[in-house]
Amino acid sequence: MNEAIDRFILFLATERGLSVNYQLSTRQSLEGWAAWLRDGEGVAALEKVGVPHLTGYLAFRKEGGLAPASLMLIVVALKIFFRYWFQKGAIASDPGEFLVLPRLGTRLPETLNELQVGQLIESIPSDPPPPDRRGKAVALRDRAILELLYSSGLRASELVGARLEHLYLEEKMIRVTGKGNKTRVVPLGDRAREAIGRYLEKERPLYVGKRTGSELFLSVRGRGMTTARLWQIVKTRADEAGLPGVYPHLLRHSFASHLLGNGADLRVIQEMLGHADIATTQIYTHVDQTRLHAVHHRFHPRG
Repeated sequence: MNEAIDRFILFLATERGLSVNYQLSTRQSLEGWAAWLRDGEGVAALEKVGVPHLTGYLAFRKEGGLAPASLMLIVVALKIFFRYWFQKGAIASDPGEFLVLPRLGTRLPETLNELQVGQLIESIPSDPPPPDRRGKAVALRDRAILELLYSSGLRASELVGARLEHLYLEEKMIRVTGKGNKTRVVPLGDRAREAIGRYLEKERPLYVGKRTGSELFLSVRGRGMTTARLWQIVKTRADEAGLPGVYPHLLRHSFASHLLGNGADLRVIQEMLGHADIATTQIYTHVDQTRLHAVHHRFHPRG
């Protein structure tokens, strides 16, 4: 079973071009199921797996209190895993075909309002004092990061993967690689362009070393930044600004919600976010409707 999982994950990486995070999530789901199957049912061979071996595990995880969203990830992993091996002819039938995805309640994304975004970004000086001998300045870098996240709605992985050769400051555009290894070009706002320009001129050269690549945003050691480090930067800056609980994707949600609230077309927002399906983008219409209802309730005499 472990060999079958390894080969399937290799297929996701090489032929489907799916992200490392997706590969890790799928592997975790499959290996957890395989361990339960081996230890609890005594089954270790792919061809001996039947529908009860899948539904039994899902029932076990559900009874253990696993959230519906997490349960759905396991169902999806099992379905695509067995579909792959059935199409390869390794198994006579596909037991995953009969699995049904659990229903999820509609969960609206959290957003910051425009004043909160301004509070977050403006808490970092745009013209900080030069660094002392004990360390390297990061204020311009961190402000450029926040401006870009909000200005262009980038995912965390897209921002840390952004490269100098894909940045077009004069044209106010940046090319990024998103889910499924798909690239898209998104616009930069004037303030993001200015913030990135100041960072490139005054701070990025301070980090450059012998092993520095062309990543747009660098750590103080001159290496490309990780998504974990990006999360830490955003959290720290938000805490300092008096806005706890902020994370990179929250700025992406805010970007989309504010565009829609100010009259942008949903299809345009879909393109800028890199959503393959318009249905994914449509959740922001519910966010905007919620805001409108709140305004109506607050200000209408009979609200």
